[in-house]
Amino acid sequence: MSSERLSFRVSGMTCDHCARTVEKSLSAVDGVAACQVSYAQGRGEATLSAPVPWETLRDAVRSRGYDLLPDTGSGSESPLSHEPLRVVIIGAGSGAFAAAIRASELGATVTLVERGTIGGTCVNVGCVPSKILVRQAQAAHQAAHPSFEGLTPAPLSPSGSLLARQRKLRVDELRKAKYSDILAELPAVAYLPGEARLLGPKEVEVRGPLGDTTRLLADRILIATGSRPQVPPVPGLSETPFWTSTEALLSESIPPRLIILGGGFVAAEIGQSFQRLGCQVTVIMRGAHLLSRTDPDLGRDLQGLLEKEGMRFLTGAFPEEVRFSDGLFRVMMKGELLEAEHLLVATGRIANTESLDLKKVGIETDSSGSVVVNDRLETTLPGVYATGDCTTLPKFVYVAAAAGTRAATNMAGNGPVTLDLSVLPEVIFTDPQVATVGLTEAQAQAAGLSVETRTLPLDQVPRALANFETRGWIRMVAEEGSGRLLGVQILSPEAGEMIQTAALAISAGRTVDDIGGMLFPYLTMVEGLKLCAQSFRKEIGMLSCCAG
Repeated sequence: MSSERLSFRVSGMTCDHCARTVEKSLSAVDGVAACQVSYAQGRGEATLSAPVPWETLRDAVRSRGYDLLPDTGSGSESPLSHEPLRVVIIGAGSGAFAAAIRASELGATVTLVERGTIGGTCVNVGCVPSKILVRQAQAAHQAAHPSFEGLTPAPLSPSGSLLARQRKLRVDELRKAKYSDILAELPAVAYLPGEARLLGPKEVEVRGPLGDTTRLLADRILIATGSRPQVPPVPGLSETPFWTSTEALLSESIPPRLIILGGGFVAAEIGQSFQRLGCQVTVIMRGAHLLSRTDPDLGRDLQGLLEKEGMRFLTGAFPEEVRFSDGLFRVMMKGELLEAEHLLVATGRIANTESLDLKKVGIETDSSGSVVVNDRLETTLPGVYATGDCTTLPKFVYVAAAAGTRAATNMAGNGPVTLDLSVLPEVIFTDPQVATVGLTEAQAQAAGLSVETRTLPLDQVPRALANFETRGWIRMVAEEGSGRLLGVQILSPEAGEMIQTAALAISAGRTVDDIGGMLFPYLTMVEGLKLCAQSFRKEIGMLSCCAG
């Protein structure tokens, strides 16, 4: 039986393991008797026992995330493995930029495809403007309610339009400094505006703003399309001019009344801010209290503090119908009709994946459309990776960026590297703030651990007393017997500045005795961690200041 020898080149290989993967994919094709692939040379050779269409061989290789190219036979050519890896990143937010920077550092050429505004959710309509709003409202509240008697309050906050302009100015500054200017300094990274969809593991189609279509070939693809606010199916809601967090943060006016649907961190942060800037806020939520996904005491106690500021909470409820007329929203509840000038929907977010044709190319998503990734950030389609809010990863900007960096490392063959989410600090920027890391008492017990828990009220922290601000507490969860720190929950001003110390202690396997014996600077809020740790062994009320 006669046989034919076929030479070819392979694009997209980053290591010897890639070469072995290509060999296996080709050897599985009927008619291929033998196959050898060299990563170092970027070439291979197959022995055919029967004629095989080139497209069949190419599709077998593409299904594994690589590409098959005809071999020109020129010995003077540089090996293909020395050619830059072609990476297409769909999205231009924090995760996408982190990946682009890392991929370019590793020698890849990168094309960023973005259908919206460069910078993504965080800098434009998320973290940055919301935290500026929180700070503006906090300054107005402190001016009107000074901590020390006898002080003359400063004038109340400026107009809503001025506050909005301040937020926009800082957002524009950060978007330019952290995205546009960085892009200009990355010659290996190109920016292409338009909406993308996947045609396969190696090809992306981009429809530009003017309707033009571009096809991009890639060795690796990263999906980083982010998420958007999710709108619940309340009768009549979709026909009204409701707000999401985007519109609320861009608003140039503070309405007299605001109804918020939802009881998560967006409702808490924006709700408190608007209340402090002169708006009457009513929160409607299905749960029994705010922040139902955290330690129950955190949500209940924060809700109680917000109620003292004038916010109203309707728990265990949701609207039956929403209407809008004559400039007013009317929300029908059981036995009550609520009216307000604006309504904010804050019931979670949903992945921006519906236009990517993921199902057609074999990429798995969960029921909400979020992309499923493995520990290397790779999707179920070899060669295609994903990061950020469009995935099943936790929805935090720092997770998106860290995952983007690791995905790029793996795409370039410098891995495998994984993202460790075992110690994940979280912060909610209300006043007081909520910060958590590790396990709650209930989570630790559910994991079969025997635990001890201590809760330290802030009136036992000297800095809180000096600040005349003792609302809140610090809680530590430790393993019984060993004292190993398992989790920390904090309700306190500056909780976000304290929680990383707890995260480092958990990562290092420290015990409460270790923490209680460390030197913490006096009259700092983070000293509360030391005091809480000491409370496992001592009566804190019987210690002097700076007691070691």
